[in-house]
Amino acid sequence: MHEIEPFFNWRHIYIAEEDPQSPFFGRTYSEFEFSQTVYNYYIHPQWDDFGSKTLYIKIIYVDYELNFAIIEMIGEWNDAIENDIMELKREIIDQLSKLKITKFILITENVLNFHSSDKEYYQEWFEEVTEENGWIVALNMPEATQQDFRKKKLNYYIELMEIADWRIYKPYHLFRKIDDQISKRIGL
Repeated sequence: MHEIEPFFNWRHIYIAEEDPQSPFFGRTYSEFEFSQTVYNYYIHPQWDDFGSKTLYIKIIYVDYELNFAIIEMIGEWNDAIENDIMELKREIIDQLSKLKITKFILITENVLNFHSSDKEYYQEWFEEVTEENGWIVALNMPEATQQDFRKKKLNYYIELMEIADWRIYKPYHLFRKIDDQISKRIGL
């Protein structure tokens, strides 16, 4: 796991730690000191801690004019023990929402497991974004993780989507592709 870095090909366009509006503004990283772990496995030091012991993120792009954010995730999404959705919602999403971000792309291909609990934070987040014609998408979640997500019917709040080659897109084009698919699905 220590070799899995957050996607870096958009760093010439956006760097969260250099964005004064980002929850991670001013953060510094070591390229050599591995201190964060998911269970007993070290992860790359570029991942950001937001309060969970098993799930880490990287805000890889935010567009304040088009009101969308792309957040990559790694680890185990554990609502049952750690209440990761509450931490994510309160520490990151609420801050971005105050800046009028209403469309969220979660890159979840490195979310290895999902353990559910209550739906309240998903419902709250969903209601907040849909009031502003927004949406939440989990992109490329592993199949086993999707099954656990679907069992709890959380895909009602967070759309599960597959775009295998998402890395070839620029942020705007990835956003437009997802936004178009959602608009067609809901008939806008």
